[in-house]
Amino acid sequence: MKHLRSTKIKRETARKYDALADAYDRLYGEEQEAKIRAALKSINFDQSDIVLDVGCGTGILFHHLEERIHFLVGVDISARLLRKAQYKSGRSQKISLVRADADRLPFLNEIFDKIFAVTVLQNMPDAKVTLHEIKGILKKDGALVVTGLKKSFTKERLRWLLREADLELTDFEENGHLLGYIAICRRKN
Repeated sequence: MKHLRSTKIKRETARKYDALADAYDRLYGEEQEAKIRAALKSINFDQSDIVLDVGCGTGILFHHLEERIHFLVGVDISARLLRKAQYKSGRSQKISLVRADADRLPFLNEIFDKIFAVTVLQNMPDAKVTLHEIKGILKKDGALVVTGLKKSFTKERLRWLLREADLELTDFEENGHLLGYIAICRRKN
């Protein structure tokens, strides 16, 4: 029964974002840009980094990273958002897009140096499951950027979820101007 509920929520989320694809940047772009810029202040990149953007949406993160890293993979459940992201990525050889469920990511364990999950958790049936999945593909010395909308999570609840997923907070921002909290984490084990 829980699996059926989870599948239904994910299908509804995909439909919602497919329907919003043409207006996504206009509706959410400014806030997403602000969260990304705030998070980037706390992370150092290397030209050899392989980065994952879970819930990449229209690819707002792409232009921030393309020149700073080796390769970026964008994942989203919405086919229409991925088409918008493909357009933004142009013909870049450094960016690849994959349609996938954030709870069943099609990647090897410990492959990504950095992972971004910006405005993803509130769309998931069980944020703890999602965080465990993401943690598994993050390298032991990697960094994870997670945001949680303030209307969906208290800062205590978000911190608890991160601890439950065996993630250690290295930075936490609760900027009053942003609609979400920004957590920078690494694996505990």
